[in-house]
Amino acid sequence: MPAGSVRDPRDHVERFNRAMYALNTALDRAVMRPVAREYVKVTPAPVRTGISNFLKNLSYTATIANDLLQGRIKDFGADVGRLIVNTTAGLGGFLDPATRLGLQEHDRDFGQTLGKWGLRTGTYLVLPLLGPSDVRDACAILPQRFMTIDGYLSGTAANVSLFAARTTDRRASALPTDNTLASAYDPYAFVRSAWFQERDYRVHEDDRNYLPDLPPLDIGPRQ
Repeated sequence: MPAGSVRDPRDHVERFNRAMYALNTALDRAVMRPVAREYVKVTPAPVRTGISNFLKNLSYTATIANDLLQGRIKDFGADVGRLIVNTTAGLGGFLDPATRLGLQEHDRDFGQTLGKWGLRTGTYLVLPLLGPSDVRDACAILPQRFMTIDGYLSGTAANVSLFAARTTDRRASALPTDNTLASAYDPYAFVRSAWFQERDYRVHEDDRNYLPDLPPLDIGPRQ
């Protein structure tokens, strides 16, 4: 660990996590980032947007299921409408007419639902290939998968193709953040802090009085 880095009390297996982070970073530099850059280079922006829309629409049933589990009945109705509109008028989700009709997009997952039910995060975890997580969100991966169409697809080829498409789409979307991460004094701690802040916000977004008790983002060496 770089001297002066901030320790997070929720990172109980930091040595393991740093090893996984190093592995993921090596894989990213060798494969994922070059593929994402080439994808952006050869694929027109409207096509990339359509593919991203399609992938989101394909997994939107998970948001709908978590609307129900979180008691968001109004959002549940709106999200069902959004899925129907984009699947039909949006040509399977490649287009997004639902947004133009005022049906706002939501992004909810089972890890967030568990947090709203009161389950604590547990220790921070860096998962191979999947990246930053925690015990709560790691336990939510399998239930979350079976809330989507992906979980019911048979055949290894289809599942591998979808995983590759989602990974490339997400990595391409993250390319603009590469310079920020590269300039961080301790990129591992930077990602960890950003992860906890983003997840805490999503769990407590309805509580305007909630103030997360988190270490600061690790963006430079300590004096």
